[in-house]
Amino acid sequence: MVSVTFNTGQILLGLASGVAAFGETYRAPMRAAADFLVNSQDDDGCWRSHPTPFAEPGEKVYETHVSWGLFEAERVDPNRGYGECGLKNARWAMTWQRDNGWFDQCCLDQPEIPLTHTIGYNLRGLVEAYRLSEETDILQACVRNADGILGLVTGEGYLPGRIDANWKPAAKWVCLTGSAQIAHSMLYLFSFTGEEKYKRAGLALNKYVRRTVSIDGADEIRGGVKGSFPVDGDYGRLQYLNWAPKFLIDSLMLEQDICK
Repeated sequence: MVSVTFNTGQILLGLASGVAAFGETYRAPMRAAADFLVNSQDDDGCWRSHPTPFAEPGEKVYETHVSWGLFEAERVDPNRGYGECGLKNARWAMTWQRDNGWFDQCCLDQPEIPLTHTIGYNLRGLVEAYRLSEETDILQACVRNADGILGLVTGEGYLPGRIDANWKPAAKWVCLTGSAQIAHSMLYLFSFTGEEKYKRAGLALNKYVRRTVSIDGADEIRGGVKGSFPVDGDYGRLQYLNWAPKFLIDSLMLEQDICK
């Protein structure tokens, strides 16, 4: 068994929800996961000690998504340093942001043309950092990043699956997971700022992904979300991914709340 920072952060989201929904049964494992992240964080806010074996070596700004798990732990178990640990990582990630809103070091394998999946991880982590802290500089970092993405979202919700540092398309196919993730953050930014451009983008991205989902047919594909569209794109090629519908469901639920 190998300890992995990123996986621990994702599991922490579920454990914190378990504490909130079901009580004390989940508190001890939640604390163990959160304490592992606090104790393994470097002084500058980055996590370097326990990298995933499924990505190229190096620092990853998308581990702000790990911070989100710490923010949820902070909400159900405050004053143990979890929130500050997550914010420290968010501030470290922000040092990698360029003036045009772009974040370096934000991909599994091709940092010069990252997937919208990992771009979405990073943006969501920063959105959650703002939700916890309400720090203006974090919101501004989110806005700069989102505004760069906006220029690539068509009215139909098409967003190329890889993007370069000049906010130019680097793929023709869509990473459906990334589109759903980014849609969710865009809708949150609308709720923070009241800017209709974020709402329009979030709704369009959700619509594009939703149109690729079969609501009838065989059990093994009904309701499933492909890795890419077309399905032979480079992310999750020819696969249905178990995490993709999770992100879509989350985004559609927020859309429902916003559009009531």
